[in-house]
Amino acid sequence: MKRQIILSVVLLFLTAGIACADGFIIIPPQPHPRGKRFIPLSIKYHHVEVDIDNQVATTKVDQVFTNENDRELEGIYIFPIPEGASISEFAMYVDGERVTAEVLERKKARDIYEDIVRRMKDPALLEYMGRGAFKARVYPIPARGEKRIQLQYSEVLEYDSGLCKYVYPLNTEKFSAKPIQSVSVAVSVKSNKAIKSVYSPSHDVDIHRKNDHKATLGYEASNVRPDKDLVMYYTVSDKDFGLNLLAHREAGEDGFFIMLIAPKYEIAKEDVIEKDIIFVLDVSGSMKKDGKLEQAKDALKFCVSSLNKGDRFGIIIFSTDVEEFDSDLLPAASKNVEKAVRFIGDLKSRGGTNINDALQTALKKDTDPERPRMIVFLTDGLPTVGERNVDAILKNVKKAEADSVRLFTFGVGYDVNTHFLDKLSQSNRGTPQYVEPSEDIEVAVSSFYNKISEPVLSDLKLDAGTAKLREMYPGSLPDLFRGSQLLVMGRYKGAGKTDVRLEGRIRDEKYALTNAADFPRRSSANSFIPRLWAQRKIGYLLDEIRSHGKDNELKDEIIRLSKKYGIITPYTSFLVLPDEEAEGMPVAVRGRVRREAFDRLSSDFRKQETGAAAVKSSINLGDMKEAKAAPAPQVYAMSKPESTAGGTGIVGGQIRSTRGQHTEIKYVDKKTFFLKKGFWTDSEYEPEMKVVKIAYGSDEYFDLLSEQPELGKYLALGTKIILCHKDKCYKIE
Repeated sequence: MKRQIILSVVLLFLTAGIACADGFIIIPPQPHPRGKRFIPLSIKYHHVEVDIDNQVATTKVDQVFTNENDRELEGIYIFPIPEGASISEFAMYVDGERVTAEVLERKKARDIYEDIVRRMKDPALLEYMGRGAFKARVYPIPARGEKRIQLQYSEVLEYDSGLCKYVYPLNTEKFSAKPIQSVSVAVSVKSNKAIKSVYSPSHDVDIHRKNDHKATLGYEASNVRPDKDLVMYYTVSDKDFGLNLLAHREAGEDGFFIMLIAPKYEIAKEDVIEKDIIFVLDVSGSMKKDGKLEQAKDALKFCVSSLNKGDRFGIIIFSTDVEEFDSDLLPAASKNVEKAVRFIGDLKSRGGTNINDALQTALKKDTDPERPRMIVFLTDGLPTVGERNVDAILKNVKKAEADSVRLFTFGVGYDVNTHFLDKLSQSNRGTPQYVEPSEDIEVAVSSFYNKISEPVLSDLKLDAGTAKLREMYPGSLPDLFRGSQLLVMGRYKGAGKTDVRLEGRIRDEKYALTNAADFPRRSSANSFIPRLWAQRKIGYLLDEIRSHGKDNELKDEIIRLSKKYGIITPYTSFLVLPDEEAEGMPVAVRGRVRREAFDRLSSDFRKQETGAAAVKSSINLGDMKEAKAAPAPQVYAMSKPESTAGGTGIVGGQIRSTRGQHTEIKYVDKKTFFLKKGFWTDSEYEPEMKVVKIAYGSDEYFDLLSEQPELGKYLALGTKIILCHKDKCYKIE
């Protein structure tokens, strides 16, 4: 009887209008003046503050709904609450009186969600089928006015081997009539145990550390329709270094993992490893243009002035000739730093670009083998003096036996050879950086130096005991620096509990950390990992093709990963519409067309060594290889040709065919869906597969949902879906 009463109340308010942030308002059907259409509520802002204190998370939600109609409205506010959460505060006042509300358990909430789906013919609420709900009557919502709603809920976060996870339900795209003007989520974390890693796989966030026991995470956006929940992990440990595992594994397959590695934040100066660092600066004539040299000089002054006590440094400048600040590496004593700053201030732009001799001079410096050895190399052009063949320069660097060096390159502007700079850094345990013409060199270099200025563990190695790790990215682990964290992604064989061992060097001493870890035989948790891993792998494969040319095995693997995970590349953009572009074409012929298109694109891609497109390609490849958050469902525009083979081009961040059609991609949990002929189509579906046809909204449809409620998040995509699950494919139409 109670269930029927709840349903009858909700049915009274089923309507033509829903507005939603994480909470949504259902507006009842009302008569409207002739010629006036009902305008769904829009959301002015959606602000969230989260305070996590030793695993207890308190979430405060502040939303403003806007009514653009000429009459006041009445509705029901529903907020899907996380499992185990309790509402502690709700603020909505009418004429000075607090509005009453109630909390619905999961079963009651499910009945409400399902009934709304049945009556409104809108499957969007199926996303929340597994959650409880908070419900309140909202009246009045003034004509041409606003209604502000605030609530607060608390939950205890699960703790597993030093790792905690927080999720905020931010998936609102399906409900917002308009983009939300302002969205923000601010998370503050406090812990008695020292915080090591703070990580979000779902969003590009800002993370700030205050000390070992406090950290903040922030996400802000404007005029957006958020389409995925915000997920945050943080790890705690009283050890000097944190080492934590996230894993995912499907039945019968090798598993996927992410290893979170981070040092403690509060490190005494004596615990920072002393380093040898050499700055190599291009002062050729082209550096005078647009004030580039002055910016570079300011950056170099900052780096030299920020050296740690005990560091040693050198400065090499080059144009037609090579000049050294001093023939020896000097201690970072005050008098040496002051002298170096004066030397930098007197630099003038002149002459050509002698890259080979500058690098050889840097590599021949007498360094301490027990210290990290770093070279920061900055240039804005191509070699024009001395050895000009970049392959020969790379061979000369290799002959110098620079195995222990970390060589970080900075390419300034677009007149640089990106293939050369990428190889130079990647072959020598460094990373390439690029400063585009619109960027400030001082800001870019200074920011980079802050990240590498305080090394705390070098020469890292990882051993997972009985679990066999493979296809790890990065393959060679970089040094750990104060305030940094390292995400290692890969696959594993074997299963069960084992000890994971991290080894490294602190100065001339060996260091080892051992943590217990569980590599599951099967786990549906952390389903975001495979796509993140695939994104990194594709980045490395593309880099190989870009550097060495076409390779059929690499090509086939890129195509396979791109289709399965919906990660679009310059080579596979044309694959998004294979069935529409090649209706009725034999599979073998279709495959040949794809290969031929790939080969042409591969050739064009490899030729782009210099220029704006080449720089953007390198930057985007670097982002893919270091991916931390799930890829956005859009094109990775390595370059922007007007058209590409296969009748498809990259235009404004979308894939568009020559007929003006476009393809959309959506990620739901571990699955990727492409919009094909009006159907959201599972990437695992092939045209030759048999499908079970089910009419949307039929009894069979809701029976399927009742028997397999985990399908709700996929069925929420729309009314026309092709979905593969447990060896069956369903066609909802």
